Amino acid sequence: MPYCVQCGNSVRAVDQFCGKCGARQPGAGASAGHANDFVSGISNRNAELLCYIPLVGWIAAIVVLACERFRNQARVRFHAFQGLYLFVAWLMVEWVIAPALYLSDYSLSYPFHRVAIRGLQALVLAAWVVMIVKVSHDEDYHLPIVGELAERSVSEQRS
Repeated sequence: MPYCVQCGNSVRAVDQFCGKCGARQPGAGASAGHANDFVSGISNRNAELLCYIPLVGWIAAIVVLACERFRNQARVRFHAFQGLYLFVAWLMVEWVIAPALYLSDYSLSYPFHRVAIRGLQALVLAAWVVMIVKVSHDEDYHLPIVGELAERSVSEQRS
């Protein structure tokens, strides 16, 4: 059974509009060769959720940002940017901070390095989990630094 692309409500395959939110549904006669067909049946909330899957959500975020279907959906684009920036934060911990800490004075404070890196990893992972919960409850939440960057990215694209 298909679902509404806007709100996720179940609709019949022949329905052109959702009975709950009134959003136009993709037609059954749409061209099969269209590049964005795989995202035509996904709801906005599901697209937002996919952007926060730890370690692989960046793929969904890039698809959302590149897809024509979400071009004018500021909220979905915000979550895509925020999910992408969370992944960048993870990479910063893994590829920049961890090697820098391991290379600095290894013999004196090695246990501190391990605790600091694990703490930063846990912080980013917790942010992913919090955002999954917030998006699944349809709540708008901007993470402290990453959310401001995402909001700025969305507003730059609107102008």
